Amino acid sequence: MSSADSLPNDAVTQIYRDHHAWLSMWLRKKLGNSFDAADLAHDTFVRLMAARVRAGAGDEPRALLTHIAKGLVVDHWRRRALEDAYQAAAARLPERETPSPEVRALILETLYAIDATLRTLPAKTRAIFLASQFDGLGYAEIAQAQRVSLATVKRHMQKALTACLVAYHASAA
Repeated sequence: MSSADSLPNDAVTQIYRDHHAWLSMWLRKKLGNSFDAADLAHDTFVRLMAARVRAGAGDEPRALLTHIAKGLVVDHWRRRALEDAYQAAAARLPERETPSPEVRALILETLYAIDATLRTLPAKTRAIFLASQFDGLGYAEIAQAQRVSLATVKRHMQKALTACLVAYHASAA
């Protein structure tokens, strides 16, 4: 689609003027606070501007904004759950091993990238990877539980680990 087919900037400006307050209130109800709501309202309009939305899509701006915002809310809660899990794990570390705030930020960014990568993997690959890495099962145990061959488990693990390494290197760059 050419840029001529996308929503013009003045249309986005008008949608912002007409619907920003409504979107902020909608997000505030979903998130329970105005700070996260303001951030996600901003991100919603950034995504709207970045998207190659057809000019006719502006006919139902609230539906479009809701669609974008719902995805951002899901991402917000997913990130929050990941942060909470990391904080709980970090709290169990001895004080001398507690990472600095800078290292924590790097760890969280890496975890976000790996989480996003895992969500792109086929369900079987993701299940095998999680059984290995989080349930502590060996490949033979996974093969038996998943009713697949050992070679299949190894192939899925190689795919998942490669994807995680690519995500890690992309987040470190």
